[in-house]
Amino acid sequence: MTDIEIHFLQIKFTAIGVYLDPEIVGHLHKWKGKSGKELGEDDDFFDALISAPVEKFLRIVVIKEIKGSQYGVQLESAVRDRLAADDKYEEEEELALEKIVEFFQSKYFKKGSVITFHFPAATNTAEIVFSTEGKDDSKIKLENGNVVEMLKKWYLGGSRGVSPTTITSLAENLSAELSK
Repeated sequence: MTDIEIHFLQIKFTAIGVYLDPEIVGHLHKWKGKSGKELGEDDDFFDALISAPVEKFLRIVVIKEIKGSQYGVQLESAVRDRLAADDKYEEEEELALEKIVEFFQSKYFKKGSVITFHFPAATNTAEIVFSTEGKDDSKIKLENGNVVEMLKKWYLGGSRGVSPTTITSLAENLSAELSK
């Protein structure tokens, strides 16, 4: 028998920018005076941020090339697992997730490509736009509220969020806004 030691590398493929309507501050006043560190560790704060009825944009810039199918499957898996854990995974959610996977399937994420998630204030929908150099933008609209909410939680979900650096940065910036 041969032993093989395998080292796992974590490679960053995207940079995430979060853009929130300035009205968000009014919905988070309960946390006024808290430090960025305190906010970053408070999942109730992020739940309030996610559920606040304000417009939210996520701008995800590709920093290392990746196949769209890889990104779509990762997104689908994370959202499906969260929906299943909350007992909200039914046929409608499966169809919405398949729509996301199909959307990304044929895309190639070159360095500098941009994925934008737009979450309008008044609805529980999302629009996903993919932009890459030399090609027309492509977009889809998601209308399954459970899937849309889990997408927000995947990116903005505090300790449950996909990117700890994004969550830390968001907490620090919102702490500064709340202290004004």
